Parts: sequence; structure tokens; C-alpha cells
Amino acid sequence: MILRLGIPARIFAIMLKLFPGKVGDRMWRWWYQRLAKRDAWGTLNFMNYGFVDGTPLELIEKDEKSRLFIQLYNMNIRDLEIEGKQILEVGSGRGGGASWIARTYSPEMVTAIDYSPEAAKMCSRKFSHIENLRYFEGNAMKMNFDDNLFDVVYNVESSHCYSDMAAFSREVFRVLKPRGYFAWTDFRDKKGLKTAQEVFSAAGFKTIKQSEITKEVIAALDKISEEKKEMIGKGTGRIIRRSFETFAGVKGTPVYESFQNGSLGYYHCILQKSE
Repeated sequence: MILRLGIPARIFAIMLKLFPGKVGDRMWRWWYQRLAKRDAWGTLNFMNYGFVDGTPLELIEKDEKSRLFIQLYNMNIRDLEIEGKQILEVGSGRGGGASWIARTYSPEMVTAIDYSPEAAKMCSRKFSHIENLRYFEGNAMKMNFDDNLFDVVYNVESSHCYSDMAAFSREVFRVLKPRGYFAWTDFRDKKGLKTAQEVFSAAGFKTIKQSEITKEVIAALDKISEEKKEMIGKGTGRIIRRSFETFAGVKGTPVYESFQNGSLGYYHCILQKSE
């Protein structure tokens, strides 16, 4: 988590260590509010690291510029039945993933929540023309939904920000219908991956599939790094720019180097709720 804030955010990182839990959650909320208000990502509707996919993916022309980011979303949910289903995205960010899934996979409804009210409002405005898509402010660890509501819940590169993975896992389990699926992808060190596996199991999930995709994510970061730097650099001060670059995983930043040296890995899991 702390790696992603960047070297200029040392004080912020120290505060997270000293004040975990709800204080850390509020700090992440502040950070994402800041990202939503600033247009450091230009016209991109994604903030994830991307994925180089060996499986051809057909995209319409307007989505082609976001191919690497879309491929990460597609990799995460492509093994699941989405058409006609009730889908929940937890941690929707700039909204591009939920928008693409709603347009492409024909679910009955995609409900997308994000901890940042600014991000949720921005996405609601930007994607208001998509009828089977809605965005709300929401807490991943305390969701405002009834039990047994969704067929599929997915979460892309967001859970490393959560102060209580066990609470998040229990909430996903609660809002899923019996035999519903949870598609998860994110980065962790080895200890963090073991913890995630343990809390998923403790919540009641059965692991259907698990894989490491670090190489494919690094390949995507290599392809998009310079473009991200160029977008972030426009009208941004040096300190803020460095923080945004680290958050985006561009070459030479702590996150990128951690992927390269193996101290961080990127993982994907498909889990199923029991009857």
C-alpha cells in the first residue's frame, strides 16, 4: 500500500504505519478524492496497471486507446457468465472498467461503488448514457446492499488500499447469491497473498482458479509508461508528479522496481460462494 503513494509522500506513509485502520482508510479516501479532482490521467477512464494478453480481444475504435487497461478487466471476468446477470464492481475508480463490461458483456445491471464520492459523481456524469450501469459512493468493508443480491462481484487493483481484508471478504460473501462468483485481481507480496488467501477461505469462499500475472502486468507497464509520464507531467508540480508516477507504476518508481525484483507479485483469483 505505502509503495503506491510515492517517495515524496514519506510523511503520509509514516502516518499510515502509525495510524492504521480507519485513519488509513480516511487517508486513502483523501488521496482518491484528490485524484478525482485533478485530471492527471487526462482523458483515460482507467487507473490500473494494464495487462498484455495473448488472447486476441476485439475492441471498438473508441476503446482501442485503453486496450491494455481493458485487457486487465477482461482477464479478470472472462471465465464467468455475465450476460443477464447482476454484477457489482467494488472500487470503480474512473469508471472505465464498469462502463466497458456493461457495454460489452450485456449484464442486466452493473452496480459500481467507490470510496471517493467525487469519483462516483464524476463517473455518474460521464457514463449516464449507459442504461445498465450505475455508480455509487460505497465502502468496500461495509456495503449498503442486501444479502444475496449479486451473481458476480469483481475487484480490480483496489483491495491493497483496504484496512480490513477480512471485513471486505465477508461483505463480498454476504452480498453474493449462493454459488455466486468473486473475481479478484491485485498485487501483493508473498505474505500479503497468503493473508488474502486465508481471509477468502475464512469468509467461506472456495478457490476455483488462481494464477500469477506479474509478467503480463510488467509488459503492459513497459508499453504505457512514457505515455503516463507525459499525461501526468502536464501542469503538475515535481512533488505531485512523482507521487502520481509512483501511483501509476511508471518505470523507475518503487512499485515498478518491486515487480521487477520479485518483492511484489500480481495475482488473479476466481472464488465461489458456497450454497
